[in-house]
Amino acid sequence: MHLKNDFKTPIYNFYPNLFVNFNHQVILLQLNISMDIFYLSISFLLIVIGLVGCFIPIIPGPITGWFGFLLLNQTEQIKLSTLFLVLTFIVAFIIFIIDNIIPIIGAKIFGGSKKGIIGASLGLIIGIIFLGPFGLIVGPFLGALSGELINGRNNLFHSFKAAFGAILGLISGVFLKLTVSGTFLMIYIYEVWKIKDYFI
Repeated sequence: MHLKNDFKTPIYNFYPNLFVNFNHQVILLQLNISMDIFYLSISFLLIVIGLVGCFIPIIPGPITGWFGFLLLNQTEQIKLSTLFLVLTFIVAFIIFIIDNIIPIIGAKIFGGSKKGIIGASLGLIIGIIFLGPFGLIVGPFLGALSGELINGRNNLFHSFKAAFGAILGLISGVFLKLTVSGTFLMIYIYEVWKIKDYFI
């Protein structure tokens, strides 16, 4: 009778350690997946902010996206090499420096002023908000032109010329930042795609 009752006893009564270890591993796996999803989400957010920052001068686009790689490297399934992180940071930092130099060079070549550069930057933001993609060209140009006129240029031709120089430098910087930030996004998508089965 005692043996009969034993056979009716659940199996985990015979192997309690086995089930405790199994439950512990399941909990750890669920925790790792949850943390990976958290890191992946914040990483994606930073890379997207980096893309947006290509059009907003106060946000260092590529550098912001690079911090997304740092978080991506914290996941259990994705491990980026130290060499990759160092090289991408160097690229992001160089683009950050160039982005601050190009508008000044463009403005100086065409006789632009600091106010023209500031006007082009503000015009870019306002143009995107109110005119969408069309504002990428119109906004900076009108902003740079306004800046040159405020700076005291009475000659309209020279104001247009200086505004053109400012917008040319600004758009060149935006193009460089978009190229790098867009590449960062593609790398992110590629790395996440490789581990898609981990979350299914």
